[in-house]
Amino acid sequence: MSSVQQVDLIVVGSGAGGLSTAVVAKKRGLNVVVLEKAPVFGGTTAFSGGVLWIPGNSVSKAAGVHDTKDAALEYMKNETGEYFNEAAVDLFLEKGPEMVDFFQQNTTVQFIPTLYPDYHPTVPGGVDIGRSILAKPFDIRELGKEKERLRPPLETITFIGMMFNSSNADLKHFFNATKSLRSFIYVVKRLANHIKELALYKRGVHVTSGNALAARLAKSAFDLGIPILTSTAVVELIEGQEGIAGVRTQGAEGEKTILAKHGVVLAAGGFPHDKERLKHAFPHVQRGGTHHSPAPIDNTGDGVRLAESVGADFQVKYPSAAAWMPVSLPPLSGGRQGVFPHLLDRYKPGVVGVNRYGQRFTNESESYHDVGAAMIKDGAQGQQTEMWLICDQKTMSKYGLGYAKPAPMPLGGLIKSGYLLKGQTLADLALQCGINAQRLEQTIAEYNVGAKQGKDTQFQRGETSFNRYLADPEHQPNPCVAPVEQGPFYAVHVLMGDLGTFDGIQTSVTGEALRADGTIIPNLYVVGNDRASIMGGNYPGAGITLGPILTFGYVTANAIADKAQQAKGDHCAN
Repeated sequence: MSSVQQVDLIVVGSGAGGLSTAVVAKKRGLNVVVLEKAPVFGGTTAFSGGVLWIPGNSVSKAAGVHDTKDAALEYMKNETGEYFNEAAVDLFLEKGPEMVDFFQQNTTVQFIPTLYPDYHPTVPGGVDIGRSILAKPFDIRELGKEKERLRPPLETITFIGMMFNSSNADLKHFFNATKSLRSFIYVVKRLANHIKELALYKRGVHVTSGNALAARLAKSAFDLGIPILTSTAVVELIEGQEGIAGVRTQGAEGEKTILAKHGVVLAAGGFPHDKERLKHAFPHVQRGGTHHSPAPIDNTGDGVRLAESVGADFQVKYPSAAAWMPVSLPPLSGGRQGVFPHLLDRYKPGVVGVNRYGQRFTNESESYHDVGAAMIKDGAQGQQTEMWLICDQKTMSKYGLGYAKPAPMPLGGLIKSGYLLKGQTLADLALQCGINAQRLEQTIAEYNVGAKQGKDTQFQRGETSFNRYLADPEHQPNPCVAPVEQGPFYAVHVLMGDLGTFDGIQTSVTGEALRADGTIIPNLYVVGNDRASIMGGNYPGAGITLGPILTFGYVTANAIADKAQQAKGDHCAN
């Protein structure tokens, strides 16, 4: 037997899009409920780096960064090309800084500056610093008992469950622990505190990056009395005379009907695990290749399907349907297989990437999205989209490779499992990888000629501020380039994944879902990765997903509240 509940606004999804919308709407006086299919809240945000790309934000300004809206607009025009949406981009650039100030002044959500360059800083309008900000670390004990429902961070990018801050400074201490007393002391303290937390709470409580952002948003929601109902799947949108009137849910307590006076907001995380839609949207899947997303497995396209069921327009139109992420598949405890996103190793000197022919095909130190796009293009004539990251013993000991950690961490288990391939010579390594040995030897020999002088004559690696940002500044003259010459040699097989989808439901600038003819579906709104990205299938900088997601969550919530206030005024006038 189903029960009926009445609220002002229903939000479907508990990531940054859903929670930001819920918090702002509640602050504006609406009675809000958040529904989440998974048993935990936080969505993809909890797995993310927690970085927001917000040109002109006050956090960066306070750190001494100067930027202009005109420069950001020029950059966006260049980055989005034919998919430039002037109205949406202009609103994003106007409201983004306003959103940051709102959350910092009214909620638990706080930010700190980063040193991230734009991903294409040499493109007109691009900058070398200042547009990306980061969620401030958070002690999840402030959530009380609700901390048990916070989605843990992505297992493959933690060390015994310990998170690393997305700011590059934090990671440098771990890479330098064996050669710097200051870094060694820093690492020992971090490890000691984390082990103590594991003993007391069975998880780390001092969280960083996207886990901190998700926790801060959730704390803000709980402080306002917003219920987050986990293990509650939305199975149907209810249509009324004036548009979408509510939802039907399925959960532990059975079926339930929730009616919403001012509508439903879909923020269910896009479609990275919707296998049928991937066949249509991802070219490498169409060719028969595999796709391995590190996004939560719960993100199966529910929001998109719900919107389509009432006539909303979903389009696969961008050059890239998702934010591509090269990944590898390490073994985990209990016979499980993990998904490891290659966020850092590709930038390090002495690491190169080759295709199935043993050839380099791109600048390995470009962004994950750009390297992913290059992999897809390079693999167009084959079935599988893949590359092998290769390094020598010196580089392995210093930086590690993929899921394999640097010295003194042991490698035997990963070699035995087949995740990490090892050869005494490049020819031996090529045989294990199944790639052309002669071509690999030739590729590395040609690369080493310039690499010994700190040059990449083929792809100009290390010539932009972004290439250098995640490299090794102590390695000179080029922090991204070193020869591959001291055996034994190592390789990791890299496949295609994503950080979230770009294509989505078509909306108005303020988030109303649109039909194919451009008309609005009353009382249905879309935010987060369910909404088509304003980035046009490109990836201009760190945080270009979360920045617009929070901004348009803020914009959409205010639009709904304004409409509710106007309706109330009209009712009173009558």
